[in-house]
Amino acid sequence: MVAQGGLISEIATLGPVDRRWLSVTISSGKRKQPTLAQLRAFTAVAEHLHFRDAAAAIGMSQPALSGAVAALEEALGVALVERTTRKVLLSSAGERLAVRARAVLAEMGALLEEAEAVRAPFTGVLRLGAIPTVAPYLLPTVLRLVHERYPQLDLQVHEEQTAGLLEGLHSGRLDLLLLAVPLGVPGVSELPLFDEDFVLVTPLGHELGRRSGIPREALRELNLLLLDEGHCLRDQALEICREAGREIRGGGAAPVTTTAAGLSTLVQLVAGGLGCTLLPRTATRLEATRGSKVLTSSFAGPAPSRRIALAMRTATARSAEYEELAAALREAMSPLPVRITGAAD
Repeated sequence: MVAQGGLISEIATLGPVDRRWLSVTISSGKRKQPTLAQLRAFTAVAEHLHFRDAAAAIGMSQPALSGAVAALEEALGVALVERTTRKVLLSSAGERLAVRARAVLAEMGALLEEAEAVRAPFTGVLRLGAIPTVAPYLLPTVLRLVHERYPQLDLQVHEEQTAGLLEGLHSGRLDLLLLAVPLGVPGVSELPLFDEDFVLVTPLGHELGRRSGIPREALRELNLLLLDEGHCLRDQALEICREAGREIRGGGAAPVTTTAAGLSTLVQLVAGGLGCTLLPRTATRLEATRGSKVLTSSFAGPAPSRRIALAMRTATARSAEYEELAAALREAMSPLPVRITGAAD
């Protein structure tokens, strides 16, 4: 043990760089280290610029979130946010440190993921996100496969639109996605599962009902009903209309005056005589046979279609596990009215 006088003498012999290191070490010891909970709270505020919305996004009460951000500011010794009565702004320091905080959380997520992958494949939690136009029709097959083949896997399912799923994948909130591709998103790899055709759904008595070989050009004059904004199926339907030569006005296909939040509602609108719609073939058994109030028709080949795939972070430590799961899903989905695709397709 060095006496006080000896310690002072030792410090006097240090060079400027060593003294600076010693100063930082001593001051750091007096200051509390930031916690992951504080970093999550701060990054949520940085993303939403609203304390209530940020708290809801990460499942934390607003007072707890405010306290976590304040504690982080105290630990770092800088003001991160500027609070006003109407909105929240990041300080210049907050803008810089938000980037670092996201990187720290991403690395921590990668660390946990790596440890889970090393421990044993197909064990632990797998957070699967699925779009609403896929979840009701494919999840029974997915859940049955997981139950029978991977009983140690804790599968947790989240249904959201594509934008929310991609945000969850990038942030580490979700591990794997089941959705329509291509996405064209950097850092995200796709594992194709199958292609499926769209069918035309019409009311009873419609001239195109129960027909096969319908030309795409027939879509030019139909009163077409679509899903609400944000659904990828809406965008796919509009693209099919463009390919058919239908005029697109203001982001919509004319005339489109009624939309729906889900396929079930969309089919009920068709049954009520408000128009026609496009439906993925995997959805027809559940949606288009209720009470026989609608008719389905097929298009001439090549029919308009969509591709369904699993999507994962490109750098995930569980890539081999997810590729094996994709292969198992292709096999399990082969009885469905789809065209199974290979991993390299």
